[in-house]
Amino acid sequence: MRPHADDAVEDRAGVPGLRLAAPGAAALGGDMEGTGAGAAGAAGAAGASGDTAESALPRDRNQAILEAAKQVGAILKREGHPFALAGSVAVYAHGGTGNLQHDVDFCIRPEDADAVAGTLRAAGLSVFTPPEDWLLKAGCLGQQVDLIFELAHRPVDDELLRRAQELSVDSVRMPVLSPTDLLRGLLASFSEHHCDFGAVLPIARILRERVDWGLLRRECGREPMPAAFFFLLERLEVVAPPHAERSGEQS
Repeated sequence: MRPHADDAVEDRAGVPGLRLAAPGAAALGGDMEGTGAGAAGAAGAAGASGDTAESALPRDRNQAILEAAKQVGAILKREGHPFALAGSVAVYAHGGTGNLQHDVDFCIRPEDADAVAGTLRAAGLSVFTPPEDWLLKAGCLGQQVDLIFELAHRPVDDELLRRAQELSVDSVRMPVLSPTDLLRGLLASFSEHHCDFGAVLPIARILRERVDWGLLRRECGREPMPAAFFFLLERLEVVAPPHAERSGEQS
């Protein structure tokens, strides 16, 4: 999903009137695609200082994503915004591999969207309002950051955030979605148009000992795509069949 490159006001219920961050504040954010207002601001800063934010980025893309997650997480934590890290960086925090996906994901409450956007803009990050009405987008250290306020077709709420676990993310501690909530979000995203079992299978393997599979079966197992994924997990002996799970609970 690409952000809007112009700085026109985007009006949307709950998050009105967000704009691109001012060019002078591009040191942390900048344009996520390297073009447009953010890039122009970065180029101006480079002319004045002889350096750019991009030149300071780690060469490894995974490390760049981690640095962006740490930067945004530290800002949100410092300002007291309720949040939880999600996505591939959350899996990494729970012990997964460092092979991260293309962006950083955070969960925030819908009612906090305006305040979070203001905080990030004040810190110099570019904030965008995409056509989708369930998230904001920001740019940090050249990486895309998604600020999600709906997960698994449900609004992010206090209960979800309370279940988050405080973990170290490459030496910065922050709340991270629980393994069960991470898998719930991935299972809920399956549909006839998006059903990448190959991307979710390694995550299920890594987190399988810490996931409440019985709960996920009850909540997601009646839908055809999650049901097919559960069948695959059983055949690969990642999880036990439902009757075995019930026998284990009774014993």
